[in-house]
Amino acid sequence: MATIDSVLRRSLADRGGNLILTLDPAFQGLPDTAHGGSVLAAFDALAGLPGPRSVAGVYRKRVPLDTPLALAVGHDDGARTFVLSDAEGAVLVDGRVAPAANGGPGAPGSPGALGDPLLLRVAAHDACGTAAAGSVASVVEEGTRRARGAGAAHPLPVSRTCFACGTDNELGLRVQLEFDDAEVRGTWRPRAPFRTAEGTLATAALTTLLDEGAFWLGALATGESGMTTDLAVTLHTPVPFGAAVTVSGARAAVRQRVDDGRYWDTAVVARTEDGAAVASARITFVAVRGAARRLVTGLLAMNDPAILRRVFPSYAR
Repeated sequence: MATIDSVLRRSLADRGGNLILTLDPAFQGLPDTAHGGSVLAAFDALAGLPGPRSVAGVYRKRVPLDTPLALAVGHDDGARTFVLSDAEGAVLVDGRVAPAANGGPGAPGSPGALGDPLLLRVAAHDACGTAAAGSVASVVEEGTRRARGAGAAHPLPVSRTCFACGTDNELGLRVQLEFDDAEVRGTWRPRAPFRTAEGTLATAALTTLLDEGAFWLGALATGESGMTTDLAVTLHTPVPFGAAVTVSGARAAVRQRVDDGRYWDTAVVARTEDGAAVASARITFVAVRGAARRLVTGLLAMNDPAILRRVFPSYAR
C-alpha cells in the first residue's frame, strides 16, 4: 500500500549530485498547483530533525505538480535550509526547518522517518531560507473566546482532487471543514496512507490541515480566492496514528496587513481529542482579485451553490 512517506520518497531523486523534487499529482491544492502543506512536508522529511521543530516556507511562485524541480539544501546555525527552483532557475519556495524554540530531544541531523541514504547525502548543497514562527494556540483560543455562540455552522466547499478536501483523491485527507462567525474548524481521523513506519501521523497531515484552514480563513475574510504565501508551522509533538485531529482558526484573529491590503495573516492550531496542541501555524493568505471566478466554476460541479455563495458572494450567484 502506498503511504504519504513512500510517495514523498519517490518524489525525490539524486541526479549526479543534484537533488530533484517531482511532486506527485496527489499533492494538488489549487488546480495544477502543489498544496502548500505537501511542500513543507517534503522539507521536513529531508531535514530529518527530531523533536519539536519549526517548518517554514515562503512561496514566491506557483509550485507545479509532476514537474522536475531543483532543490538546493544547506545548513544555517543548526537549521536545514531549502530553495526550490524551476527549470529556468526561478525560485518557487524558500524553506527552513529548525529545532523549535522550546527545544526537544535529539540532536539536529538525526534521521527522521524518511532518513534513508538518498536523503542524508544532500546536506552539502547550498541554500537560503526564512525564519519560522512559534506556537499560536493562545491567539486562536483568545479569538474564539471573543466570538462564542457565533451561530450556525456551514460546510466549506470540497473538490474531487485536492490533497486536503478531494473526495476522489486516494492518498488525500478527504477532510471536510466548516465555519461559523467565530472560526474555521474541522475534525479529521487519519486514514491508512498517513501512518508512518514508527506508528505516528505523517507530517503532511498536520501541515496540510493547517494550510487548508488558513486558506479558508483568508477566503472568508476577503471573498476572494488566492494562495497562502508565508507558512510558518511549529510541530510540537508526534501524534500517535489513529488519533483524531481538530484544526481551528479564529476569524477574529485574521489581520489585514497595513502595508499591502492583499495580504492577511492568520493563526491556526491543530489539537488531539484531549485538547493538546500538537501543531500550530502563522500563515499569510494573499487575495488575488478575480481568481475565485475560475475556482467557483470548478467547485459548482459538486457543491451546492449556497455553500459557495457564503464564501465567494461576488462569484457564486
